[in-house]
Amino acid sequence: MAQDVQRSPERAKRLPRAVREKQILDAAVAVFSQHGYHLAAMDEISDVAGVSKPMIYSYLGAKEQLFAHCVRRESTRLLTAVRDGIRLDVPPDMQLWHGLRSFYGFVAGYRESWIVLHRHALTAGSPFSDEVTALRGRAIELVKGLVVSAGTERGLAPQAEFSGEGMAAALVGAAESLADWWLDHPDVSDGVLASWLMNLTWLGFNDLVEGDVWRPTE
Repeated sequence: MAQDVQRSPERAKRLPRAVREKQILDAAVAVFSQHGYHLAAMDEISDVAGVSKPMIYSYLGAKEQLFAHCVRRESTRLLTAVRDGIRLDVPPDMQLWHGLRSFYGFVAGYRESWIVLHRHALTAGSPFSDEVTALRGRAIELVKGLVVSAGTERGLAPQAEFSGEGMAAALVGAAESLADWWLDHPDVSDGVLASWLMNLTWLGFNDLVEGDVWRPTE
């Protein structure tokens, strides 16, 4: 059993159901992030949560259902953090920058959650990967809206509509890859990461929606 996952000291204490469920989910995320879905043991989750396995089964189901609950909760928390971080009183590029900072702030504050979503849920297969794919789709729609908004402000709505979804998918994929790299380089700030990505992608988006595109010469 791993030694660096903190155990709960209150196995027998009575708690409201919502509090107990959060306690179990927090413990499960910690264990799943360390071992992955297949190698994580319900015995360890029980030990870390400070509750019996029958209580886990009663509250949140067996291992498969428990992992699904974890993936769903962390997906919702991540998307909520990004949406809440987007300021509507600034231009689209600044909206995106604030959204990216919120995204990387979530990854920094909930490292185990990101590992469960990006490294383990995707490799565990359906239905867990479906939840992450749906999360990615919602993120793409969010970014697409900002790209289209920027193009529309410049009177280039058709170009922005045509390229918006594909460009948004590229940005979301780049943001995820950079977050994964960041796990091994935590000394870089979330603001620097967001600025890197803005300089890499948004300037190109701006050129694209304005019709200033690169073309091969041969």
